[in-house]
Formats: sequence, C-alpha cells, structure tokens
Amino acid sequence: MKIIELLIEYTAHSLDRPFTYLYNGNKNIEKGYRVLITFNHREVVGYVLNVQETSKNKKKLEEEMGFVLFEIIDVLDEKPLLNEELLQLVDALSDYYLAPKISILQAMLPPSLKPAKSALSKPKIAFDKYLEVVDADENDLSVKQIEILRLIKKEKSVLKREIKSISIINKLLKLGKIKIVEVEKRRMKIPDFAIEKPKELTVDQKRVLEEIYASRNSVFLLEGVTGSGKTEVYLTLSERILNENKTVLMLVPEIALTPMMMEYFMKRFHGDVAILHSELTPAEKYDEYRKIASGDCKVVVGARSAIFAPLKNIGLIILDEEHTESYKQDATPFYHARDVALIRSKMNGAKVVLGSATPSLESRARASKGTYHILYLNKRINEQKLPETIITNLLDYSNIDRESYIFSLTLRKEIKLALERKEQIILLINRRGFSTSVSCRKCGHVFKCPNCDIALTYHKQDDMLKCHYCNHVEIMPKTCPECGSPYLIKTGFGTERIEEEVHRLFPDAKTLRLDSDSAKVRTRIQKTVEAFRNKKADILIGTQMIAKGHDFENVTLVGVVLADIGLSMPSYRSSERVFQLITQAIGRSGRSDKKGKAIIQTYSPSHYAITMAARQNYELFYAHEMKMRKLQNYPPYCFLAAFNISSKSEIKAVETAFQIVSELKQSLSTNAEILGPTSPFIPYENNVFKRVILVKYKNPSLVKEVFKKVINSLKGKSQISLNVNIDPYDF
Repeated sequence: MKIIELLIEYTAHSLDRPFTYLYNGNKNIEKGYRVLITFNHREVVGYVLNVQETSKNKKKLEEEMGFVLFEIIDVLDEKPLLNEELLQLVDALSDYYLAPKISILQAMLPPSLKPAKSALSKPKIAFDKYLEVVDADENDLSVKQIEILRLIKKEKSVLKREIKSISIINKLLKLGKIKIVEVEKRRMKIPDFAIEKPKELTVDQKRVLEEIYASRNSVFLLEGVTGSGKTEVYLTLSERILNENKTVLMLVPEIALTPMMMEYFMKRFHGDVAILHSELTPAEKYDEYRKIASGDCKVVVGARSAIFAPLKNIGLIILDEEHTESYKQDATPFYHARDVALIRSKMNGAKVVLGSATPSLESRARASKGTYHILYLNKRINEQKLPETIITNLLDYSNIDRESYIFSLTLRKEIKLALERKEQIILLINRRGFSTSVSCRKCGHVFKCPNCDIALTYHKQDDMLKCHYCNHVEIMPKTCPECGSPYLIKTGFGTERIEEEVHRLFPDAKTLRLDSDSAKVRTRIQKTVEAFRNKKADILIGTQMIAKGHDFENVTLVGVVLADIGLSMPSYRSSERVFQLITQAIGRSGRSDKKGKAIIQTYSPSHYAITMAARQNYELFYAHEMKMRKLQNYPPYCFLAAFNISSKSEIKAVETAFQIVSELKQSLSTNAEILGPTSPFIPYENNVFKRVILVKYKNPSLVKEVFKKVINSLKGKSQISLNVNIDPYDF
C-alpha cells in the first residue's frame, strides 16, 4: 500500500494544498506523475507530490488520519513530467506570484501533458491517414464514387485530408472499397533551410560580444537602435554557448516573429532547433516538447510560454524586444517571462540577454543601478541613418481635405511616391476592425456587449459586431433595437477601414492585412509576413504585431495612422507604450540601402511620447518618464500588487473589496500604500462584476505574509473569486 499526496487539477486558492489518496496497484508511481482520481464525485487528474510506502491497511490509516481515504483509479504516466530544475521552479514561482502550484504546472506543460482531465483526450503520437483501394469493382457505385475510387487507385495511396468529399469517402469505406492506412508522422513541419555562414560582425557588435564574454555579470541589457544588428549578436553568442555543450533559449514577444527568428537559428544551427508557442496545435506542442525533453535539440525558439521549455544545462536565455508587455501573462499565474528567465538563469548558472531599442523602464532602471550590465548598439548595421520622421497635426485643417479624413495630404503624397518607386509601405493602426462603435443616429443607442458593457466593434469583412474583450459576436442589425430606426452610424476606424481607404485612394496597390482577426486562421501570420517580404504586396496594414522585429528590406515608408490610440488608456504605462510602439514602427523603415521615411499622424502633436519617439530619443524619454513615475510613485520606484475581486453579485464584490482594504490597511500600516477599491477599465465581463485594489510597496518581504493571510481568509467564501496579480501591467 502506498500513501500518495497530490494536487488536484482545480486552480482555486482554496484547493491549493496536498490531498491524500491511497494506491494499491502494480504500476510504478513517483513524484511528478499524473494520476486519475475521484474528487467530489468527479473523475479528475491529480499531480503527485509525495509517495510513501506503508504496511498499514486502509482501515487503520483512516482511523489514524481521521477521514475517509479514496484509492487512485489509475496511474497515467510512466515517468515524471518535469525535471528537478522545473520542479524547483514551480515552488519558486508559486511563492513569488502567490499562485496555486497547479496553475504553474498547467502553464508549464503542453496540452497533452497538463495535469488536467482535458489532457487525456489530447493527441499523443500522430498518424497520417492514407486511403488505399481494397476492391476496385465499380458496380453499383455513383459517378462521383467511381471518380474518387479511380483517383485513389491511380495514385495507389492518397492522404485522406486531400479528398474534400468526406461523405463519398465514408461511403466507400463502408462498402469496403477502400481502407485507411495510418503512418506515424512528425506534426511540426520545419523547412529544411540551407546552412548559412555567420555574417561579418561590425566593430560595435564585436565590442558588445567581448563585454559579455569578459563580464562576470549574468544579466545584460542590450540597448540597440532598430536595425543595429542585435539578432547577429544573439546568433554569435548562441554559437559560443553551444560550443560549450550548453543549451540556448531564445524568446520573441510576438508569434508573428517566431518563424523569422526560427529561420535565423535554423540557418545557423540546422536540426538543433525546436519551436514552442501558443499557435502550435496540441499535437505539435507535444512533439516539440518531447523533442526538447529528450535532449534531441540544443536551441528552443518561441514566445512567452517557451520560457518553461524542458531544456537541460541552459547556458543562455535571450528575450528579444524585452519591453513588450506580451511577456506578461494576463491570467493566473500572472508570470512574466523575464522574471522566470532570471530565476532559471540562477538555477543553471546561465547568462540572460535582454534586447530592445526601447527597454522597459524597470530594466533600464536596474541597468542604471548596476543590477544589469548595460550594452549599447547605437548605429544601424549598414551605417544607414534612421528614418526622416514627420509629425502631422490632424487638428490643423491644412493637413487634410475632403478626399480623406483618415489619410493626411502628407501621408497620401508619400504613399504615392513610394508606390511610384516600387517601394513598400507599412501602415500601422493599433486597432482592428472596420469601425470602433455603432450607434443610432435617431435615439443615440450605442451597441454594447451584453457581457462586458463595452462598445462593440463593427467588422465589415463578415458584417458582424464583435467584443474585443470576451469575443462576443452579433450579426450587424438593420435597425435600432430601441427605436426601430434604420439610420445607424459607424464611427472610428480600424485596420479593415484603413484597407478599404487604401483601395479607394490607390486602387492599383496590392495590400495585405495583419491583425489578431486575420491571424485567427492558423499559419496566416507566417504566410502574410512571407508574402510581404517576397514583395507580393505593396502595402502591409496592421496592428502592433507588424511594428516589432520584422526586417523588410524594401520598406521605405511607415505611416502611423493615428498615434494617439493608447494615450487615453487609464494606465501609468500609456505614454511608455505609445513611445515604444511608435519607435518600433518607425524602425521598420529604411533598413536596407534605401532611405526611410515615417509619417506620424496625431491629434496630440506636442505630447512628449510622440515627439520623443519621432526623434528616436530613448534617453530623453527615459529621463522624462522616470520623473513622472517618481512623482506618482509607480514602478520602478515601487512594487505593485493588484487584488482582483470578482463575483456574479455586485454587492458581494464590493463588500469583499472593502473588507480586504480594511485588512490590508490594518496589517500593513505604513509599509504600503493602498488604493481602492475601484472599478477596473472593464468593470463587468462575462456576467461577472469586478473590483480591484492596488497595493504599492517598497519591500516585498514585509507584505508577502499579509497577502497570503488575505488570500487564506477568503478560501471558505462562496460566490467570490480572488486572484492576486504581482507586478501587474494593467489593473
């Protein structure tokens, strides 16, 4: 008989403790295995924390422990899911982020291996299904059935998915005319790139690398202007680390950048590279995870979740565009990939390189204090000057005319000239959809999401109203539901509207659009980026995913259609985000031997985030923004924690929020500043009311136990959900 201590798959704080079960079977069972159990009359998955042999029987154990013991239904694994380093990482992250351990485990593992019941139905080994003819007799078959049968017979073997007529295939299978033959396959298809020799390094790149090699520091902030050759530094440094028989973890902020970075690393290191990001299918993730865990690769390229890749003996972790907020998980366990990288680097004795043209204020402040070793690449790789940048004031009517209220005269002129020169253009608008809201001209009714109470966005492509927060979708109505009026107004604009305007003004221009809507179709991101790089379109229109990291040699014009988007967001980071986005967008222009230009259209031409981004002056922006943060006491001058309370009852949410504030003020006294409770930017989502409490503090060790006490005080409360977001980006 074995006594098993385990975590169950539910992520509620009230269940974040070991549960005791028994196992009397013949299978091997160890710490790190998943098991199938019964919990609260349901079959769920548990994650084993401890195994203890005992000679006592079930009855005796129940008498000693004082409660009924259930036996495990089945053992699901044949070896532990995580290595020792990752097991230690679970404990470290759970303690730092005050998150249930099971939530950390579920963030770490691919769908097929998660400690959750849903994982049992996820794919393991994959097979390609081929069709082969068994009986070629065509008697009593329809013409269409004969056509398909003859096709398979001619080809001898045809992939089932290549035949679109599913009903005919099923009928031929039922009649015994054909059969399915399964062939095991590798689901992650990586192009076979030719090996590429390292490029000749510039004097600045060599200097940066020598500093990293010689330094005893473990964390480096590489601040380099757009196009300064940071990627070649990553590759050369990775080569040295691999020659030391260590492994490399390369993170990029956007899935759109993964294929490009993968190509760079594949051309240098060929079959030693694996890929991990959220857009892979569960099957692909499973295959790549097994490949990494087995030691069959030395380099992992991926987005945020790749920070948990089961690499052993890590020598280098790189975060490209380290400032990007997509490195911060926006749901439990709320981890930041940068923080996880720092913890893993200590566990492995690895170096960490944080690269950016516009470092986050937190990272730059740490570098200024000497916590990080700062490195600079101040020149573009080809000595090309940064793009000439023009700020166009949309409040000045001399800059616009009746021809277009979206594109200024300056931007239209520059687009026309670039098209005539056969050069490419990027147009950035950080908002997807066709128009930002729809209202009734007669009664003023605004179409809002029933779940979030936020204005719905109109999407012309499928004639629908969509919520960009909870994904609620409605058919665009013909009349107002309040007064019946057919006069509905669409206001504002997004990427769809920009694309339509381009087609109207420049009918011969070929366009591509890249935003989170167009990217819903899997592989669309990579295909769109590749098509634009191969000059199959003149203009690329998109949101922030086109502003970072891409290298298009023929792009000579970037238009930021409306730079103000984001400045009005209720966030202490709004100016920083706008500065970073504009700076990164401008950096896409003139990266080869052609001179670049950028046009920034704005209603706030004197705002410091816009003027300093136009000048590409990070140092000036950093100094100004740090003064603002100090005055307001926001990071990096303090730490933040957001207590997010939610309930289907608004009264309970408010009462609980005030109760938490009272407890925090009483316990923390002068050790923290407590703000709230307040309503968040989206106070009502998916039929749940929300309140948030913000805590500012200087010393994490003085507040952690109080935070844990507050979490524990709510464990027994029904109808209330609490999660604590340590180091929140928004609240």
